[in-house]
Amino acid sequence: MADVKLIGAPLNLSPSVLRAILALSLKKVEYELLLQEKFGEKSELLLKSNPIYKKIPVLIHHDRPICESAIIVEYIDEVWPESGFGAILLADAYHRALHRFWTFYVDDKWFPSLVAVGKAATEEARAEAVEQVRAGLLLLEEAFVKLSEGKAFFGGDRVAFLDVMFGCFVNWIKAVEELVSVELLDEVTMPALHGWAVRFREHEAVKEVMPDSGKVLGFLKIIQAKSKEDTAAAKN
Repeated sequence: MADVKLIGAPLNLSPSVLRAILALSLKKVEYELLLQEKFGEKSELLLKSNPIYKKIPVLIHHDRPICESAIIVEYIDEVWPESGFGAILLADAYHRALHRFWTFYVDDKWFPSLVAVGKAATEEARAEAVEQVRAGLLLLEEAFVKLSEGKAFFGGDRVAFLDVMFGCFVNWIKAVEELVSVELLDEVTMPALHGWAVRFREHEAVKEVMPDSGKVLGFLKIIQAKSKEDTAAAKN
């Protein structure tokens, strides 16, 4: 256990940290979670382990740091290829590329719009952000149908790379829905993706580590309040 450590956040509230935790859980790898106790806190170990970006998560294996959530998930899969629930990266190179492409889309386009929903200063801005989130989810609905080929997960019969990389947000979606009283991932217009989210949340390795949506909601309220304070301060 001492050989594997993860610098992360309390309650698994950071989606990027949760990616690493999900991968470790899928592989059934024991590890020690080293918490950054306060929001925005950067410990000496974090700054030493990730001096370029200075952010979590950082996986430390045999005292060697590995940074960035996607790189960490791939590293875990490569180091423990036969452990737990099997491979996270798909065997087919083309499908691996598609999983990486949609992961980049989620991080670059979709998640910023989800954050914008909670931070929106006006109803107009919020409505626009909600539309962007829903448009992105509709694209991911189409991607799921193609990639899953009628099976349970993006990886087919098992949880794979994109399941982990997008699945870390499923309870964030629920929390944002409660925060602004709007439905984002609905069963009527996105039946395949909605069903996937339910199955992913109930997966044996996932439900053990997935943060409660109520706790995510509390965290989002803190972020929302800070955003309002920053906006007010900028006007003064």
